[in-house]
Amino acid sequence: MFKINFKNTLINLLIILIIFLADRISKNYILKLAELENTVDIYLTSYLNLYLIWNKGIAFGLFSFDDNSVYNLISLIIIIITFVILIMIIKCNGFKKYCLISIFGGSIGNLFDRIYFSAVPDFIDLHVNNYHWFIFNIADIFITIGVLCLIYIEIFIDNKKK
Repeated sequence: MFKINFKNTLINLLIILIIFLADRISKNYILKLAELENTVDIYLTSYLNLYLIWNKGIAFGLFSFDDNSVYNLISLIIIIITFVILIMIIKCNGFKKYCLISIFGGSIGNLFDRIYFSAVPDFIDLHVNNYHWFIFNIADIFITIGVLCLIYIEIFIDNKKK
C-alpha cells in the first residue's frame, strides 16, 4: 500500500492551492476590470497586452465549439484526465511529481471556470508586431510548464536510464 508522508502531502497541497489561488486572483482581477469597463483591452508593452476572451475549448482555445454537447464531452474528458493526473501524483515522486502537481493545479483552476462560467477566461496576449500567440491565462502557464518539464524528463532523463 501507499505510505503517506503528511509533511510532503501538506507541501504538495499547498503548492496546488498556491497555483489555484494565483489563477483565481488573476482571473477575478481581469473579470472585475471587464465588469467596470465592459471590455478588457490593455496595452502593457509592445509584446504584451491584456485582452479578455472566453475560451470554450481546451488549452489555447483549441477545439472550441458552440455545441453544448461537445463542450460537456470535452469537460468530462478534462475531469477524467485531471483525476488520472491526481492518481499519478500519488504514485510518483521527485521532480516528476512536481511537474504533475503544476499540471494538476492549473487544471483545477481551468476546470473551476468551465463548471462555474461554462467557459475559461483567457487574457494574456503575447505578440510580436502583428503575430499574436494564443491568448492564455495563469493556469495555462502552469500546465504548459508542467508538460514541458515532463517531456524533458522523458527525453533526457528517463531515456538515459534505459
